[in-house]
Amino acid sequence: MNIAALVSGGVDSSVVVHVLKEKGFTPDIFYIRIGMEEEDGYIDCPAEEDIEITQWIARHYGCRFEEVNLHKEYWDNVVSYTIESVRRGLTPNPDVMCNKLIKFGAFEQRCGKDYDRIATGHYARSECVGVPPLDGDGQQAVFLATAVDPVKDQTDFLSQLEYSQIRKLMFPIGGMMKSEVRAIAAQAGLPSAERKDSQGICFLGKINYNDFIRRYLGEREGKIVELETGRVLGTHRGYWFHTIGQRKGLCLGGGPWFVVRKDIDENVLYVSNGYDPAAAHGKVIHLMGFHYLSADLWHDFDTVDVKFKIRHTPEFHQGHLSHADGSLVRIDSDEPIQGIAAGQYATIYDNDAHLVAASGMIV
Repeated sequence: MNIAALVSGGVDSSVVVHVLKEKGFTPDIFYIRIGMEEEDGYIDCPAEEDIEITQWIARHYGCRFEEVNLHKEYWDNVVSYTIESVRRGLTPNPDVMCNKLIKFGAFEQRCGKDYDRIATGHYARSECVGVPPLDGDGQQAVFLATAVDPVKDQTDFLSQLEYSQIRKLMFPIGGMMKSEVRAIAAQAGLPSAERKDSQGICFLGKINYNDFIRRYLGEREGKIVELETGRVLGTHRGYWFHTIGQRKGLCLGGGPWFVVRKDIDENVLYVSNGYDPAAAHGKVIHLMGFHYLSADLWHDFDTVDVKFKIRHTPEFHQGHLSHADGSLVRIDSDEPIQGIAAGQYATIYDNDAHLVAASGMIV
């Protein structure tokens, strides 16, 4: 096979190359450059060490290396989406959009189309299932399946991919625990063996998230109001600095306080008090843009039992999926869930929490 490997300089993607070589493949290595727009161009994510390690990996394993500049595509599709979502009072998920539109979107159009498969260091797996795929091509659909390591599983970040993207992907480390990946890297003498996992939104680099939002949306003073009593507790500098479920950063005494609602027209934050306030929880979640990844597992369901996630955690929730009014899909959770935030994506799994079936945006 003709394989492109997306390598970032971290331990996971470095071990991907090692595993592929062990299996007899010599992939072409690609490093994707992305960053934030600036007056004189774009600001790179801190990339010097990443690129040095990626080039070392390429030389060590005899692979062709290429940098791919996707700054503009990232700005147009991910950074702008993030700013506009925050402006509308939503909680965006840049990681989901980056995977869908950049790593397996813009890269595919620029370079990946010339390859049979694209290998990545995501903690996920591919699995063939004997149901007809969405595109009707072949006898078995290729599904995303959860990784062996439940803590590192990243299927939720891949839940907006199209089937044409999924069936082309390879996840060489999806069947390993993180500890195994680090052990392989150490044994192979890879320079990334002890590197910490990256955190946060890449395009920010070293920029504080609130400073980034302030740069594009400014500040506007508004009230902080206790939901249950209507009592004004303080002020904030703009609803766009706050997310549903947020606890820290409100600067209120007598806490803890949780953000439970936002009035974006009046620029008001509503909060509730206590470690487990009822107003911070919900059991009903509505989704728009409900999206099957690979195939319809439930044959246009009426009601079906599912596992699901509404944020990146190892834990799954149990619930029931059904159709709501119009084009919306409804999840009824068996247990109350804290911090249900519009704009985030719910990832729907089969009832064994093994296959990724669908996803949709919370409204």
